[in-house]
Amino acid sequence: MNTMQSVHAWREAKTLLWRQRGWLAAVFGLVVLNRLSALAVPVVSKTVVDDVAGAKRIELLTPAILLMGGAIALEAATAFGAGRLSEVGAQRAIARLRRELHTHVAGLPLPVLESMSSGALISRLMTAPDHLQLLIGSGMTQLITSLLTACLALGMLTWLSPGLTAGIAVLLLLFGLLLSRAFGRLFPAFQAATAGVADLTGRVADAMSGIRVTKVCVAERQETLRFARESHRLLRSIIQTATGMAAFAGASTLMTRTLAVLIMTVGAGAVAEGSMTLGEVVMYAFLVNILITPLVQIVAISSDAGKAFAALRQVAEIRALTTEAQEDCCRRPVLSLSGRILFENVGFRYPTGPWVLRDLSLLVEPGCTVALVGASGAGKSTICRLVLALDSPTSGRILVDHLDLRELRRRDYRTHVSAVMQDDVLFNDTVANNIRYRQSRATTREVLIASRLAHCDEFVTKLPSGYDTVVGERGFKLSGGQRQRIALARALLANCPILVLDEATSHLDSENDILIRDRLRALRGNRTTLVVAHRLPSIMDADLIVFLENGTIIEQGRHDQLMDLDGGYRRLYQAQLRGGPETSRKIYPGSVSS
Repeated sequence: MNTMQSVHAWREAKTLLWRQRGWLAAVFGLVVLNRLSALAVPVVSKTVVDDVAGAKRIELLTPAILLMGGAIALEAATAFGAGRLSEVGAQRAIARLRRELHTHVAGLPLPVLESMSSGALISRLMTAPDHLQLLIGSGMTQLITSLLTACLALGMLTWLSPGLTAGIAVLLLLFGLLLSRAFGRLFPAFQAATAGVADLTGRVADAMSGIRVTKVCVAERQETLRFARESHRLLRSIIQTATGMAAFAGASTLMTRTLAVLIMTVGAGAVAEGSMTLGEVVMYAFLVNILITPLVQIVAISSDAGKAFAALRQVAEIRALTTEAQEDCCRRPVLSLSGRILFENVGFRYPTGPWVLRDLSLLVEPGCTVALVGASGAGKSTICRLVLALDSPTSGRILVDHLDLRELRRRDYRTHVSAVMQDDVLFNDTVANNIRYRQSRATTREVLIASRLAHCDEFVTKLPSGYDTVVGERGFKLSGGQRQRIALARALLANCPILVLDEATSHLDSENDILIRDRLRALRGNRTTLVVAHRLPSIMDADLIVFLENGTIIEQGRHDQLMDLDGGYRRLYQAQLRGGPETSRKIYPGSVSS
């Protein structure tokens, strides 16, 4: 972990602990009571050995037993209280952190999200907060307990035998230095193991989301081998950490036994010389055991501590990514739009790719319908992404109602834009909830109206539970055309002044395409509509048809005007008339998408 990453990780740790300062104070109070009650047993043991057994003062036995019983009961009660309080507080903090991370990730710009592995990102959102439980939960309680116990026990040991305690302190210091150095060497292995779990989980998530492609491509063995390689890489990291933890355990056992022999030897000599009583030696042995226990516990939890700090780094990396809201904090709010869109010499390219759009200028008047046609890679879908503010132009600018789109708050702007994309996703929820996904407060009547406009009602009513039917992950229980009609109903329900239809009817049969086309024609009204379609008859009535090639506008005009030009649009149209859309795709390969 480099210096900057360490700074961010420690900053996250400080933030988490500061938020939990209230319950940490309460836990600390319970731990103090717990440790004080724990010291009662070794203190009373001296009285039992020297006074009850040695001096034959039997009357002290009952009070001693009652005192130890009360101390044990108090120790158990405070241990329960501190443990429960710390765990409940930790789980609440983890739930809050997970919500914050989800909100942060959901607010990231789309290009940033597309550059990341969705599976690994999901894994980090779920597993990283869990690893932090040690930092803000049981681990913190155990750390407070161990430090307080060590301080109290060390003070009493020094009072009983300064010389012997000095020797024990030297041994413990050497062990602590060895532990710190070894842990520093093992930290990269902890970090690699944590990252490996996230990557492996992400690989499984990606493989499951694309399982249909895997089966169609007969690539099960390939996926199995890839999983095995990554699993073996994770295993190596885990073995390395396990070896280190086993070495720690062995070292702690060696230290504990060495101290036991030292106390027995020195204590026996002290009793023989008369410098210590037998009760003091017994008490000293109790206290040394209390002092050693925290060190053994630290060894036991060091593996989890490594995972916690690695998780802090992952949390810090996610928080370091700038969200759209953070980027837009100084941009202008959008209260209303008429729908006028102007492209001024717009160029666009992806960071590592060629130019997708080149010096594109286009005016879309409010309430007009503009259709984009052309071959695959012509830039049609890229224009849609720019209008939706999912990407920003590399050069030039886009003006919406005479305002530069880059000066507007994207979230505000998108509330005035609805869209239906070729790969629109349905969620694992009911049909009704998928339709009202954008308008969560829409009434049942409004959902039904939008459904009928998109011709969903005719198949939804035949589903087992009608509008309460759960469509499955990504809507797999429905056909492509049915999914697209539900997505269209969702867009219509939003009733925005700008409507983007990117291959919105590509999965529909000709009959439903004609029906929905007629409905859309009637609904367009004052909406500014941007349409990408491979069925040219569906856009013949558009106010403006733009024919694109290699990111440049080659022709634009109404259908009859473009037909008179005898250019690329006319050839594409005639190809469809002769052989249907499939023939046109042979002439203009991939014309169904951009």
